[in-house]
Amino acid sequence: MKYYIIAGEASGDLHGANLMKYLKEKDPDASFRFWGGDKMNAQGGSLVKHINNLAFMGFWEVLINLKKILKNISFCKADILKWNPDAVILIDYPGFNLRIAEHAKKHGIKVIYYISPQLWAWKQSRIKKIKRYVDKMLVILPFEKNFYKKFNYEVDFVGHPLIDALENEKKKFTNTENFLAKNHLTSKPVIAILPGSRKQEISKMLKIMSQVVSYFPGYQFLIAGISSYSPSFYEKFTKNSNVNIVYDQTYQLLQSSSAAIVASGTATLETALFNIPQVVCYKAGKISYFIARKLVNVKYISLVNLIMDKMIVKELIQKEFNPDSLKKELTKLLNETQYRNNVLEGYIALKNKLGSTGASEKASQIIYNYLAEV
Repeated sequence: MKYYIIAGEASGDLHGANLMKYLKEKDPDASFRFWGGDKMNAQGGSLVKHINNLAFMGFWEVLINLKKILKNISFCKADILKWNPDAVILIDYPGFNLRIAEHAKKHGIKVIYYISPQLWAWKQSRIKKIKRYVDKMLVILPFEKNFYKKFNYEVDFVGHPLIDALENEKKKFTNTENFLAKNHLTSKPVIAILPGSRKQEISKMLKIMSQVVSYFPGYQFLIAGISSYSPSFYEKFTKNSNVNIVYDQTYQLLQSSSAAIVASGTATLETALFNIPQVVCYKAGKISYFIARKLVNVKYISLVNLIMDKMIVKELIQKEFNPDSLKKELTKLLNETQYRNNVLEGYIALKNKLGSTGASEKASQIIYNYLAEV
């Protein structure tokens, strides 16, 4: 079968790649055309657009890039009709993907959504479009099945694919000493800085994150870098800070760390699943944040706290995200044993709630079976 897959962000690229891997096992004749990143590209098929050119953070940023986004949507619609796949598989990225869902459905192409948009946080009105245009919805968070049930829409809960991805990475990891030696680093304990994957995100987060480095001389701070961005890009925000960049080794970095400073997003969940105490940070443009406050209906910004529905990790948002607050929280994580243990105990409860491994394989089986039957 022919699968047209659309992921618009780094996490979608990871989950899309794992889904493709298992779809190839279920369907030996599988062929792929996709919007994604390096991980999906490594699975084979035809890459249409790279995620580095797709992700825009915040309402204002989307507005000023609207012409480019609309052009991409038009191109995608035409590309789907030209290739004529058996199914379009959408991975999160709702502003873009829901438009594609409508287009594909109207042209008789099966629409499968893997990793639901966060409708429980905002824009619940989108449920109407999902019920109308999405043939099969696969969700990865335990509370999402009940959320959709309230709207009389049956979905399949498959578990969180991050658990699979991280278990594979843990098997590859040797030890911290090898990681440090490979990257020509000192033997000091490590604090990881995860500033995000999008340029807009990094530009807002990294400067403040790196300003606390001088307060912790007994540690080395390492930035989880992405090789598609040059060292000079990161260095713009880390001037006069004694930090190093480790490219494309985020999971190895986390496994070697004593604590982490993490931009809100999927990375907060990744950090928790590696048992690394963290402080979560978020900063958006003033206009974007003002609009978000009016529209978003959630108590927390990190996936860890959202899933647990209580504060497990500290969140520093907007004005609270400053060097003084960051220094204070990091000091507690490193030096206060009971405080640190409380975070780690919260992680144990989180893992129990998320369930076991096998999400990507389960998702691929549901998709293959569904398409084989229709």
